[in-house]
Amino acid sequence: MTAGLSTRPGPRPGADEPARRWRRPGIRFQLLILLLPGLAALLLFDSWTDYRAMARTVEVAYDETLLEVITALDEGVATDSDGALTLREPFSIQGMFESLNANHKHLQVLATPEGSDLPDAPPVETLLGVDDLPAPPVSDKAVVFYNAEYRGYPVRVAALQRQAYDGLGRAWQLSIRAAESTGRRNAAREALLKREIWQGVRMLGVTVVLVWLGTALALNPLRRLRATLRARSADDLRPLETRAVPNEVAPLVDAVNHHIADHRAVLGKQAGFLADASHQLRTPLAIMTTQAGFALRQDDPAVLRESLAAIAAQLERSRRLSDQLLAMAHANTSRSTDQPSGPADLRLVAREVLLQYLPLAREKNLDLGWDEAIAERQVPVAADAAELHEAFANLLHNAIRHTPRAGRITVAVRTEDGPRPRAVAEVTDSGPGLPVGEHEAVFQRFRQGPRAEGAPQGGAGLGLAIARAYARRNGGDIELAETADGSAGLTARLVVPLGKPGVGHPQ
Repeated sequence: MTAGLSTRPGPRPGADEPARRWRRPGIRFQLLILLLPGLAALLLFDSWTDYRAMARTVEVAYDETLLEVITALDEGVATDSDGALTLREPFSIQGMFESLNANHKHLQVLATPEGSDLPDAPPVETLLGVDDLPAPPVSDKAVVFYNAEYRGYPVRVAALQRQAYDGLGRAWQLSIRAAESTGRRNAAREALLKREIWQGVRMLGVTVVLVWLGTALALNPLRRLRATLRARSADDLRPLETRAVPNEVAPLVDAVNHHIADHRAVLGKQAGFLADASHQLRTPLAIMTTQAGFALRQDDPAVLRESLAAIAAQLERSRRLSDQLLAMAHANTSRSTDQPSGPADLRLVAREVLLQYLPLAREKNLDLGWDEAIAERQVPVAADAAELHEAFANLLHNAIRHTPRAGRITVAVRTEDGPRPRAVAEVTDSGPGLPVGEHEAVFQRFRQGPRAEGAPQGGAGLGLAIARAYARRNGGDIELAETADGSAGLTARLVVPLGKPGVGHPQ
């Protein structure tokens, strides 16, 4: 038997291109996908907050300039020698206002008499500038700032309103306004916005570069680990070094080392299995070679026939040993995920095995029976019926072989409740039994228990090992116990998880 060899052709170059094309994105790309949206949102919020604060500062600075102008105009209001309201040094104030860098600038100082609706009220006087600037909104503040449109372009207006008295004691409502176009303000805000956007884009770009370079630096140990693995020979099963990898990757390397250790153990078991199998097969082959040589030297037909019968017996033993070795190799392979287990009826499997071995039991005059009181209905299990059949057949064959003539063997199937309900198929014999200390030892390959008096020699000691391998392959196990009534003998139990009702297996 060979293990680990395959004659199937390897994949053609490019055969795995579709799989690589659709494989999961790398760590760098995933980090960028996770970080960039949140970082972009944070930078956008911060940039917008900074822009609003700085734009407000710019707006206040420009408004302070207008406030200085209307304050100077207010301070320049006085009365002339005739007692009328007048404006001192208007040209210096207007020159200061004209020095402001704005496309359109307008000043207005109006004096409206109190009670202007009376017939003898004096007219409204324009002390300076134009008289048609947009009126301010209603407010209880002395100074207000507002946006308006004047002569087809937007302007920012600062307005001051207060009461004044002329030299004749008459009350006047002073309205002082300074307006300028918003072009410079808008340009300053646009410059601020562009600067914030450029700063955010630059920050995102730096973050992408840092993440890319940082990930590349962090992945260097993995690249070295990959190079080390590729440089290894196929039979190098030493554990990988974990000191040179990051802490986050160390559990993965530990898992790989665990898998390597398991693989090394499997290869060791295979090597031991091949060595044991070779030893077991070499003995009957050597005996047959000797018997064939002896037969070739005989002239007596009776002696020759006896030699041929002995060779035939050895051939039958070798055939059974080969079948058991193949069954052992199959039972020790892991079940593929695309090979679903079951369903099967353990009661039906046990009855089939009993009927199969009934003639062999009768040859030894054994009382082989079925305990109908335990299971009278289906016992569903999620397992492969053929493999359960092989496992239970080995248990029953082992019982028949070790039970002396005129002995008794009982087959029963039942269910057991508990946190994990399970189904049990058991064989109880009246043979010599087995010491409790030997219950686990007899599951080793080529290990045989005590032979009953008169039992035939032979057997490779693989029956229980095969039964346990098939049971564990289906999520169960084989258990050995003393008989329930304390008499001589042994009870072998096939235990598998209980399945859902209403199942069976193909005939």
